[in-house]
Amino acid sequence: MRLIFLGTPQFAVPSLQRLLAEPDFEVAAVVTQPDRRRGRGNQVEASPVKQVAVAANCPVLQPHRIKKDQATLEALEAVQADAFVVVAYGQLLSQRILDLPRLGCINGHGSLLPAYRGAAPIQWSIVNGDTVTGMTTMQMNLGMDTGPMLLKSSLPIGLFDTAVEVADGLAQQCADLLVDTLDGLQSGKLSPQPQDEALATYAPLIQKADFELDWKKPAIALHNQVRGFYPNCVTSFRGQPLKVMATAPLGDPYWAALPPELAALQAGVATMATEATQSCPGTVVGLIKGQGPVVQTGEGLLLLRQVKPSGKQAQSGADFVNGSRLEVNESLG
Repeated sequence: MRLIFLGTPQFAVPSLQRLLAEPDFEVAAVVTQPDRRRGRGNQVEASPVKQVAVAANCPVLQPHRIKKDQATLEALEAVQADAFVVVAYGQLLSQRILDLPRLGCINGHGSLLPAYRGAAPIQWSIVNGDTVTGMTTMQMNLGMDTGPMLLKSSLPIGLFDTAVEVADGLAQQCADLLVDTLDGLQSGKLSPQPQDEALATYAPLIQKADFELDWKKPAIALHNQVRGFYPNCVTSFRGQPLKVMATAPLGDPYWAALPPELAALQAGVATMATEATQSCPGTVVGLIKGQGPVVQTGEGLLLLRQVKPSGKQAQSGADFVNGSRLEVNESLG
């Protein structure tokens, strides 16, 4: 099969690598976003997908607006591809582009559609407390992830899995699923299935305000927010921003899922919770030696396992307590 691959971030890299390695596929060209300035040095860098394509001596196209770039459109037409494979490319495709390949444009989307259509399915799935997510391949249309579905695979989400870790797992699943999808389409054994619009949910672009921790929320909601938007969630401490990068909810529903060193704290935390009933959300109600501060939330207690104070490196909750000389009854937020 003659393919064109469209993708940009690290999430798309395993899929491209797998297609390049398969003897039954020829990746005739790769389309990715233009080089951008990234990192502290503000240096111009190629996307992860471009780096893989260049290393494989694969032609690369980088239009600023693919729907309007005539040279790119002519190049795509000239390939006469059997299929376009799209994984986290970052631009919308026109009907003209969708109609070019013989088997259509095949997208790998990081959710179990029709749930979490949109830009950030992995993050919002974790924020909402889901315990299972997955990959869906579909035939693209002009809608936002509304095309008919082809194949699915599922992935469990653990209580401490971050969006980065879940994305890594889904990226590997996506590579396998795309091979099976393309083989099924080529053989005619795979039939697209329409999505049930009544079950559709959406995963919008993440905004800066989504990172702000509201201590009036339950401990489990804050924990899910921290790992879903890892490593960007933030509160304030002594008038300065404090990134909260890893937490643990402490309480009866969670002891069995916690690491042994935390589960052993059950009796002491029960006493702490009883004494903290009148504390305002955001109040530090305890300091666990070797672990970190415990914060009262709107419902339950939350242990801060890793934080990043303003102007400093990320550090464990225990080091934060020692370095800041944190005291019980101080407030966050």
